[in-house]
Amino acid sequence: MKPGVIADPPGSTAVAADDTAVLASGGRTSFGGFVLRLLARMPFLFIAGRLYGSGEVGRFGYAILVVELTAQLATLGLKRGLAEELAQEKDPHANTVADALLLGAVLAAAGAVLLMALPALVFPAGEVSALDHFFPLIALAVAASDISLAGLAFRHDIAAQVRARSIIEPWTLTLMAVPAWYLVGKSDGLLVAYAASMLAAVAASLIPCIRTFGWPHRWRPSFARLIALARANAPLAGADVADWGSRRLDFFLLGRFASAEVTGIYFVAQNIASLAAKLKNSFDPILAPLLTTSLARGDTEAVAGHVRQVAFWILAAQFAVVLALGLTARASMGLFGPAFAKGAAVLAVLLTVELLASQGAVAEAALIYVRRRTNLAIAVAGLVVQAGVTLVFVQRYGALAAAGGLAVSVLLVSMTKSWLLRRELGSPVSGWRIALILAAVPAFGVGLGVQHLPEWAQLSVGLVAILGTFGGLVWWLGFGPSDRLLFKRQRAD
Repeated sequence: MKPGVIADPPGSTAVAADDTAVLASGGRTSFGGFVLRLLARMPFLFIAGRLYGSGEVGRFGYAILVVELTAQLATLGLKRGLAEELAQEKDPHANTVADALLLGAVLAAAGAVLLMALPALVFPAGEVSALDHFFPLIALAVAASDISLAGLAFRHDIAAQVRARSIIEPWTLTLMAVPAWYLVGKSDGLLVAYAASMLAAVAASLIPCIRTFGWPHRWRPSFARLIALARANAPLAGADVADWGSRRLDFFLLGRFASAEVTGIYFVAQNIASLAAKLKNSFDPILAPLLTTSLARGDTEAVAGHVRQVAFWILAAQFAVVLALGLTARASMGLFGPAFAKGAAVLAVLLTVELLASQGAVAEAALIYVRRRTNLAIAVAGLVVQAGVTLVFVQRYGALAAAGGLAVSVLLVSMTKSWLLRRELGSPVSGWRIALILAAVPAFGVGLGVQHLPEWAQLSVGLVAILGTFGGLVWWLGFGPSDRLLFKRQRAD
């Protein structure tokens, strides 16, 4: 072992080592998808900011917020709960997936019809075209894609998610943004591009799902069975919606109290910051099946070990992203237009939010299976705190109040969920290591120096210098043999 390297936790078993290898393999594939998604999302934000302007970006962001909330409600927690349903093997897997897809389609259709009847919920400014009325129907595609990919994740097919959500969806959105501006105009161009991207994504999700599970065998829709599935997943669905809502409530409240231009600037900052959150989400498809399997055999130490391992990987990556983008925030936001540079402070706060939230988000991946209702209560309490802080300060401090309210909420929720999971499992679950701080301090110093460079140099030489300093130190000081499996490609990949 190299000097300063933290060793793997004692007591690792062969099964745990195999599971870590599976986590590393899935994480490696998903991280590649994260990079691909980053490469596609940044050009889209550039096109949206430069071609459409902050006002239209704000209108677009609010509309997809409402539609994606509808889809989130329609999935009823099945993005994570489907793994548990399939693990029980009560019915053929193809039939279970068909039940989930049907339930999601019914609920998404009901939500879409409601939004079509009340378009002001989607477009609060009141400017609604004939095309806008039909936009909520895209919630069916979002829900179907999410459920299909959840089923594929149970079979450890993470590549399908990477193709659908990291290549096909974002690149379709990016490539359609410019022609849509010419075809349907400035007001609806971004919405049309988004609809096209989700239709492409659902095709890329459903086709491999059918190939993997096959068509249902002797399956007939059963209203009673769907009700039972909905009831069983209700606490998980509530937690999913609360967690999803905590990352959207700031934008929703800001959209109600601020102008479309301010909302658009915040949307861009939020999208850049949320790229760090995608690092955690990239592990969800492979982590959920391993956690449910370990819990089914009563191996709580393995569950805690998985949480610690993934939390450390995510914290290390997010710390690097937060330092690199946070210390060059003004230059990063200025890429999308001079007006967006005013959101530099907001971007820095939102990046910090992702770092504060990461440990609790990974802990929740296990908590939803051992303390569902308590997890839901914690998430709802976090929403109340966030709403209270934001509403008190939003009219005076605007976007900073929205970001600050989110920061306070996620810190409290993250600490509470980590503490509760540790108590339930009887083992430590924290991924924090002193090596992260030891690597961050020199990288922060490099970042302060980078801020004196021209903007183009900050975004080229500066980013590389910050990432290189942090990455090199955390690799030497913090990565043990198990940690390095994430970067060791094996034949099983």
